[in-house]
Amino acid sequence: MGLAPRVVVVHRATELDGLLERHGTRGQAEFFLRTRGRSLADVQDRHDAQDAALTQVRASIPADWRRGDVEREDLYRFAFEPGDVVVVVGQDGLVANVAKYLDAQVVVGVDPEPGRNAGVLVTHAPLRVERLLADVVGGTAAVQHRTMVTATLDDGERLDALNEVFVGHPSHQSARYRIEAGTRVEAQSSSGVIVATGTGATGWAASIRRERGGPALPAPDERALGWYVREAWPSPATGTSLTSGLLDEDGHLRVVVASDALVVFGDGLEQDRLTATWGQTIDLAVAGRTLALAVSRPS
Repeated sequence: MGLAPRVVVVHRATELDGLLERHGTRGQAEFFLRTRGRSLADVQDRHDAQDAALTQVRASIPADWRRGDVEREDLYRFAFEPGDVVVVVGQDGLVANVAKYLDAQVVVGVDPEPGRNAGVLVTHAPLRVERLLADVVGGTAAVQHRTMVTATLDDGERLDALNEVFVGHPSHQSARYRIEAGTRVEAQSSSGVIVATGTGATGWAASIRRERGGPALPAPDERALGWYVREAWPSPATGTSLTSGLLDEDGHLRVVVASDALVVFGDGLEQDRLTATWGQTIDLAVAGRTLALAVSRPS
């Protein structure tokens, strides 16, 4: 007889948790907020909403199934199993945080605060989780396979991301590099390069495109990427003609480091990054894996 299904609940510490850890007592936390024109009641409400959602989600897991529970800060050391169903309770960004640690496990995104979150990836109410778990395990849930982006250094180190990958100077100063897009090559100095998926269409890359134009990002499940150079600087040695484009499933964008070092990180997690030194090549392309996101139960 095989093992029972396992459900892993992913969440993050609330703002209230952080305040109590920093200030020690509710009284000190309340004083800190009050002196800044904020109320502990607002923070408490958000904490209570997440706590209620987590309670409902955990109660929805069948008693004879296996369980796991992990906070965002511990994701890097948590061992996901191939057949896990991953229930993410929180904001859309938490789904992006967990995506890089998964390989085909289905994710159910649960929104603890409808109306406050964008709800692009966390689309389900806590009360729907019981039915969704049965559908996922039974193979009847509708699953969308969202494209991811991968960055690979020439020494074999690799990093995957759901929204976007950033390549730039570790202190966000001007980065110097050579960019290669197909047969086009240009030496550049800029504040970095963003390579984004369709899921990232509501994030960093979207802001860049909205301000200065460039190609529209693909659909979230399209095997394609968009890339954008941030604030390219013209000089006798650097150009500004190669600043945006699209990559299909077989396409590659290459960045050859021409300064001491550049960092590569995904989905805003700067602490989890790769470092490429002078002369190294960073290859950016569509990732081989996808995020399997439960979107609804078929009608």
